[in-house]
Amino acid sequence: MEVKAIIFDADGVVINSSGYFSVQYEKEFGVSNDVMAPFFKGIFQEAVAGRADLKELLVPEIKKWKWKGTIDELLEWWFKAEHYVDERIAKEIRRLQKKGIKCCLGTKQEKYRAAYIRKDMGFEKIFDDLYISCEIGHKKPEKEFFEFIQNDLAKKYSIRKNEIMLWDNKEENIAASKKLGWQSYLYEGFDGFQKTISNL
Repeated sequence: MEVKAIIFDADGVVINSSGYFSVQYEKEFGVSNDVMAPFFKGIFQEAVAGRADLKELLVPEIKKWKWKGTIDELLEWWFKAEHYVDERIAKEIRRLQKKGIKCCLGTKQEKYRAAYIRKDMGFEKIFDDLYISCEIGHKKPEKEFFEFIQNDLAKKYSIRKNEIMLWDNKEENIAASKKLGWQSYLYEGFDGFQKTISNL
């Protein structure tokens, strides 16, 4: 089946650091992930959906996290800790774009990290379009997130939903997008990804 657009997840696919922020934070500052997990599973999701400001949400958390600096300094440490672009994927994206395939980011982010990955990590130059949950107002695996993307691709490039491919590292996102007719694949490593797209 023809593929005219590929949507890439950020964390765990294009961004493959040595560990998520909470993992690295525990190693650096000795604060257990058990302390941080309720925040990320709970109220943080409101920021990811664009309904809350991360800096405000962090005010009551930094004491629990034993952070000694400012919230801005915390965000700087956080974003730099996860600043790693898999250049192998970036190279494949450039190859695919030369073949006329639109390569887009589809990610769950709150607005401050969204700005960081857009500018500081250069994602606005790597991808044709950036689809970010806080800007859409819905997050994966909500169907509205995927519907927004497919409607935008149809409007801009006349791409149909069955011509969209997704690479994501979460099963629930694969399942949700497949329900809409996307060609969706679970990202389990670069080799499997490269093998699948090599004939595109």
